[in-house]
This record gives sequence, structure tokens and C-alpha cells, in this order.
Amino acid sequence: MYKQTTWEKLLIFEQSTPGRMGYQLDELNEKEKSFIEKAKLRISPEMLREEPLNLPELSELDVIRHFTRLSQMNYGVDGGFYPLGSCTMKYNPKICDLVTTYPKAQNIHPYQSADTVQGSLQIMYELAHWLVELSGMSKVTLQPAAGAHGEYTGIMIIRQYHGSKGNLGLKQEIIVPDSAHGTNPATASMCGFKTVVIPSHEDGCIDLEAMRTAVSEKTAGIMLTNPNTLGIFEQNIEEMIKIIHEVDGLAYYDGANFNAIMGKARPGDMGFDIVHYNLHKTFATPHGGGGPGSGPVGVIKKLEPFLPIPTIDFNVENDEYFFQYNHPKTIGKVRSYFGNFSIVLRAYTYILRLGREGLKAVSEMAVLNANYMMSKTQLIRGFFVPYCGSSFCMHEFVLSAKPLTKDTNLSALDVSKYLLDRGVHPPTIYFPLIVPEALMIEPTETEAKKTLDQFIEILADVSNLAYSGQTQSITDAPQNTSVRRIDDVKAARKPIISYRMLEQQKSESK
Repeated sequence: MYKQTTWEKLLIFEQSTPGRMGYQLDELNEKEKSFIEKAKLRISPEMLREEPLNLPELSELDVIRHFTRLSQMNYGVDGGFYPLGSCTMKYNPKICDLVTTYPKAQNIHPYQSADTVQGSLQIMYELAHWLVELSGMSKVTLQPAAGAHGEYTGIMIIRQYHGSKGNLGLKQEIIVPDSAHGTNPATASMCGFKTVVIPSHEDGCIDLEAMRTAVSEKTAGIMLTNPNTLGIFEQNIEEMIKIIHEVDGLAYYDGANFNAIMGKARPGDMGFDIVHYNLHKTFATPHGGGGPGSGPVGVIKKLEPFLPIPTIDFNVENDEYFFQYNHPKTIGKVRSYFGNFSIVLRAYTYILRLGREGLKAVSEMAVLNANYMMSKTQLIRGFFVPYCGSSFCMHEFVLSAKPLTKDTNLSALDVSKYLLDRGVHPPTIYFPLIVPEALMIEPTETEAKKTLDQFIEILADVSNLAYSGQTQSITDAPQNTSVRRIDDVKAARKPIISYRMLEQQKSESK
């Protein structure tokens, strides 16, 4: 049985001892003191802090041990299987991290002139070109800092496109399937559009007739993930995009599931006008907890004028890379400087190492692993695959624990907590919303068959325990993790996310 490392759970503030010191800065000389005093004069008085910062006082050893122990209490993809559906939490080759530590990568600054950072601009230019090739787009911006940020950029381009034609007053609706990521309708709303939700057909794909009914002259565009969140490739994708184009709408491709089709199919060939990619999911960056991330956006030729500025271009005559600001209808900057360069560098290394055939193999193995797991897990009593179980899935599939819940009163949440006790990170649960008691499983291409079989065996153990009446080990889980089962509702509604909030709670409870 898996047993996670646990330590005394003291916050670093609670470990503070007056007078302890881990590092001491040199005394300021007179010139430095004078500079600081002059700087204060340029800052509004209300912006100056009068009280000293309430920082913990610890020795260097205290700090090292604290953060080392936190890392040992944490779960990560380097430590175990992470089948978190739709997140593509695959192992990331360490060479991609190593490259970002090179001094020539670290010791550059975005304010440097272009002629002093030609190597970095070449990397950005070539990566953008490779993403163009993989997606079938015409040009790519590397600015967006995450997938949702890429969505924002793409939908703002749709808004700017219709605005440039004087149609923004009419084009008010974005079509979204009911299986979509939650960020899709949120992004549409953020950009000033109304979301129109289309139901899924019994085969898990978009109901084409319902879509025909929903599309009108008000339709600004559609947001789609293909394969969709159920792990199914939309067979009518070309027809759907044709319907959107007939009313001068634009088709946006959410690249969350791009890991399933790299080198095999291109969104541009399907008819999409805008694509975002998750470099931090598909192209080798350890992610989670909000970052780091990168969500480049590609567009077809007619949408190039709307891209954020600048993009990176190459002057053949001068043999020089440069910042291109000639996007006359640009939506403006969406991020400081030119993008998350360290993530760009990791993705560049990943693609360079794998090459065209290697990227194809990634998708092939991801799809193979998912189909193997789907075929095995849906045979376990208490579970079934509600949509693509009778055919093939792509890189992920959604398993339902509804029969288990009905028969034994155990929920998908109970199953996920028990997985933690067995050393496996749970899959995404209760999403998509159209699947009751959903367990959304994405094994990725990096896991061996042995690992997949171990996961399948754990689910079989859940079933055996449940149907033999031995449910306590499941309902009490997790027992072997550094944090036991929490009150999910309270954690969401009354989160304690800072030392100040903790101190306030303690004072209120006295």
C-alpha cells in the first residue's frame, strides 16, 4: 500500500524565531542610500509602506528543510501516474528543462534590441513556423500565457474581425457544445458574447440538427475541441464548420486535446480559422497549480492583421529576425513583452528532439493507451463508458461510476479518494457534466502497459470491495496521504489561503 511522506505541518511563519537569519545583504553605501531616498520622492506617499514587512525569521537550514519537506509531501508526475483527463499530465523529458538553464537563455532581457538576441528570435520564429505546420494555420503569435489566455486572444480576434466589418452589433453569439471545457463559455462571456449551448448526440458528438437550428446571422463563431472532451473525434466536423462559415462566423479550435492528433490531422485542414495550443500540456512543460504555461494562437491568412503585436518575422535580404508590428487591425498586446520564453524554449527542444515522425508516434501511443484502458475498465462491475464504449476513443475516455453509485452508494469522489491511498493521482471527476459520476481518464503516451494494468487493477479492487460490502476503506480514504479527506464545500466557500487569514480565523474562534 502506498504511503506518502508526512511531516509536522507548520507554516513557515509558525516556525519563525526572532533573531534567526538565513541571509544578510551588504550595508548600502552612500550612493545607494541617496538613490533610494530620491526614488521615494517619486512615489506617492499612499503607496509607501510605513510598517516593516512581517516576514518569518529562519536560518538557511530551516528554509531548506521546510521547502524540501513540502516537496516530499506533494504529488507530481515524476512520482507517479497522473491520468488527469483533458490535462495531458505526461512525463516531461528533463532535457527540455536543462536547456532553459543555459546562461545564454537565462541572461537575456526583453528590452534588448533585436540585433542582440537573434538566437532567441530564431527559436521563437522557428517554433511558430512548426506550430503553423502542425495546425494548418498561416501565422502564430506566441504571446498568450496559458490555454485560457489563448482562448481569450482567439475570441478577441473574432470580435475584432466582426468589428472591422461593422457587424459587431449583430454578431453577438458564440456556439459551444455541452461537453466543452468550462473556460469556453467563460471566455465567450468575458469577450462580450452570449453563449449558445448545443447538446451532444447519443454518439457523444455534437447534435448536427440542433446546431443547424441554433446558428443564425447572430452567430459570431463556434468554439470546439476535436477530439472532444469525451475523447471522440467529431465525424461531422467539416459540415459543422461549413454551417458556421455560411453565416460569416469563425471556427475556433481549442487545442486542449491536440496531443491526440499531432502529425495525424490538422485543424486548418478541417476548416478551423483560429487555433490555440497548450505548449505546457502537449509540448513538454511540467504544469499544474496555475503555471507555468504558454498558449500560442494561430490564424488563417485573412486574420493575420488582427494578431497581437509584435510577431517574429525574418528578413531574407538582411538575414535577420525582427519584431513585426505591421498588423494594422491588431487586438493589441495580450501579454507583456513577447511570450513566456522559457516555455517556448522547452517546446522548441521537445519538437526538435522528436521530429515529424516522433510527434506522430506520440499521438499514436496516446490513443493506443487510452483505448487499451477503456476496453479493460468498462468490463469492471460498477463502471461503464456511456458514449464511445462500443467503438474507439482517441487520447482519453470518460468512465461513469453511476452503476457503482446506484448499487453500493459509493461515488466517483469516493473512488478518486481511494486512488490516492493506492499511490495514483485521481482522474478528472464530474466532468464533462453530461456524464453522471464521471471519471475522465487520460493515460498519455508516456506510461508503460504495466502502469496502466496497475490502475485497472485498483479499479477492480474498488469494485470487489464495494460489492462485497467492504466499503469503509474506500469511504475513509485517503488515510495514507499527508492531508486526509477535506471538506470540499467548505474549502471552496471559505478558503484559507494566507497566513493573515489563518490568524484571523484563530482570533475569531477564541
